[in-house]
Amino acid sequence: MQYVDPERDQFEQFKALPRDTPIHMLNLIKLNSSAEYEDGTVVTGAEAYEAYGRDSGPIFSRVGGKIIWRGKPESMVIGPMNEQWDVAFVAYYPNSSAFLEMVTDPDYKQAVKHRQAAVETSRLVRHGELPVGDVFE
Repeated sequence: MQYVDPERDQFEQFKALPRDTPIHMLNLIKLNSSAEYEDGTVVTGAEAYEAYGRDSGPIFSRVGGKIIWRGKPESMVIGPMNEQWDVAFVAYYPNSSAFLEMVTDPDYKQAVKHRQAAVETSRLVRHGELPVGDVFE
């Protein structure tokens, strides 16, 4: 099954959570080998995802978002071996209202076409903050 855009019930669940606390969004992305647009243009999935970053980046920054961690997945140590990711990162938002402002912005709605063309499947998981320490708790 492919997951590119949120389902209505998932988005409603997200909106029902507190909107005034910082959030971290874990992003796991599997890119298409090629990305085809409605007008017939074909590029690589990586090129389409780069266009998404270029076009959505100013909106992401304007709402207070920033990438706080980015990595290249190398090996599935625990989990399904068929879930291989090309890109992994954690995006910070000052609150969920900022995320909602971004995804409803008219310019973002134009930029997201690049993500939709680029992504084969993805996971987007909202996390609230917890205290950090030296042990697993």
